[in-house]
Amino acid sequence: MPFEETYDFSMERHLLQLDPVLHKRFTSTVFGLQYVLSNYKLLFPDFTDHSELHSLNVIDFSNRLIADQINRMNADEIYVLLLGAYLHDTGMGITKEDFVDFSNQIDFGDYFETHSRDDYPRIIRDFHNEFSGMFIRKYHALLDLPSEEYMFAVIQTSRGHRKTNLLNETDYPVAYKLSDGNTVCLPYLAALIRLSDEIDITAARNSKLLYDIESFTEENQRFHFGLHHAIRNLIINESEFVVEMHTDNPTLLEGGKKLCEKMQKTLDSCILAVNDRTPYRITQKRVLLKLI
Repeated sequence: MPFEETYDFSMERHLLQLDPVLHKRFTSTVFGLQYVLSNYKLLFPDFTDHSELHSLNVIDFSNRLIADQINRMNADEIYVLLLGAYLHDTGMGITKEDFVDFSNQIDFGDYFETHSRDDYPRIIRDFHNEFSGMFIRKYHALLDLPSEEYMFAVIQTSRGHRKTNLLNETDYPVAYKLSDGNTVCLPYLAALIRLSDEIDITAARNSKLLYDIESFTEENQRFHFGLHHAIRNLIINESEFVVEMHTDNPTLLEGGKKLCEKMQKTLDSCILAVNDRTPYRITQKRVLLKLI
């Protein structure tokens, strides 16, 4: 189904039916944080869209990837997934004060052996999933999370959109028990966000209403935005993703091929985390590039 055809609200409808209280918690969070995600533009004015519009696209893609498996998900899984998807990029727009605070709690490994500690926008970009997790923890009261267990589940699904090891049974248990006694399948929820984030690549993500490619002075910026504008559509079939691209530029075409290879790598890792470990399935197996 073409992404641009319509939005899929399966999770939102199911959550409202299964648990109106959790549904209200989610919608209240969306309303209360509707401008927070756009703060990333203060640090990254020429970066690809990481606003609430992108988060809603990630939710939409997650709906499509779940398909009829929605009937097997409980209300808590839907709530955690919706909230984790909506909040997954909050780390991109944190304040300098929060950056300093959160940095004291994040394990950067050997990162600073090759990167400057003074380039805090770069640090945020490279570790924004960790900063998102810290944001959720610090402002959990504002998010109206029901308990510590819910907070952990939302943080893990949010962090899981990049870099984290979804095969780690401590960080991503298959049946994580919440305070209400229900369990949530964290590797599946995190994999859905990771894959949905990866496939949000079409021209719609970087609308000409928001960005003027001709105004960019750096060649790298012009290339990446030109690449996204050349990708006109993403079709999600049961067994594959079809990336529809329109270009006669050899450089952009090569970029499209590499982007599809990157998507395939993410897809393979998500399949490994989900299909062999959980009762759920990711049915898509390959990424195809189609010139139109």
